[in-house]
Amino acid sequence: MSFRIRAARDEDLQHLYEMAKLTGGGFTNLPPERDALKAKLARSHIAFARTEDVVADELFVLVLENAKTGEVRGTCQIFTQVGQRWPFYSYRLSTVTKHSEELKRTFRAEILGLVNDLEGCSEVGGLFLHPGERAGGLGLLLARSRYLFIRRHRARFAERLLAELRGVIDEAGGSPFWDGVAGRFFGMSFQEADQFNAIHGNQFIADLMPKHPIYTAMLTESARNVIGVPHPSGRAAMRMLENEGFAYENYVDIFDGGPTMTARTDQVKTVREARTGTVAAVREGGEPSLVATGTLADFRCAYGQVEHGEAGLALDPLCAETLDIAEGTEVLYAAR
Repeated sequence: MSFRIRAARDEDLQHLYEMAKLTGGGFTNLPPERDALKAKLARSHIAFARTEDVVADELFVLVLENAKTGEVRGTCQIFTQVGQRWPFYSYRLSTVTKHSEELKRTFRAEILGLVNDLEGCSEVGGLFLHPGERAGGLGLLLARSRYLFIRRHRARFAERLLAELRGVIDEAGGSPFWDGVAGRFFGMSFQEADQFNAIHGNQFIADLMPKHPIYTAMLTESARNVIGVPHPSGRAAMRMLENEGFAYENYVDIFDGGPTMTARTDQVKTVREARTGTVAAVREGGEPSLVATGTLADFRCAYGQVEHGEAGLALDPLCAETLDIAEGTEVLYAAR
């Protein structure tokens, strides 16, 4: 498989824009706006150029490239520390219990509270794979390459990771959760709010959103039914996150009610199990693996086969060619 992950470049803008138009809405990290995508690329270039190994407010944009054709067919992003430019808001779903002695009954009510609990976390997001490539494990390559990048540059990331999954969007492109909650206070549709947030950030949420808890019993049934539920296209992504050790802890997105998954960075499976070694030979054979080499803007990742030997690692020829690896190169790898 001649696909590799690499740092995004300015010439990838058109590819990113074309993919952004295919997302179907509710995909804040990949807006179909050229200026917004240009700004993301500019911010990413700064992050790749900085060499200090400390946590800062940065964004890394990676792309999936066909090494044979040079065509970009997917993308993903890593935010090193959310909530620094503007507050990072989530709803936290919790339960309030009250007891009436006169009625001899106990009442339990679910409430949504606006919180900043996840501020300061690193975030993996913005993952999109072109519909024409959704086979052969390329989505998994995109997702897990981020964890190898984090492992390679561990000092640049926080102790906790989060991943926001897109919530349920109806056939008309609207959000039942938005219509039942925030939409009542903002005077704009979900699409309008989603686009505004993608370009300008969510400070307007802080300005206009009521701070008091919201009892879910007061919401419409359609809004209640989608709290913490991922978009059908995101179910596979949720399973991948769970396989890496992420868990849903009752945090949901303030726009569409989609689940926010969290994990301790060092306990993410790929981060924890990745190993380093030096390529001593290039030949066929070995265990299916994810293989990465290089740092920052030179980071590259692809599928390959790795074999352990007394002199070092053996890497299959296709992976070596795809990643431009020769004997003597240090690699980071994890079992596929």
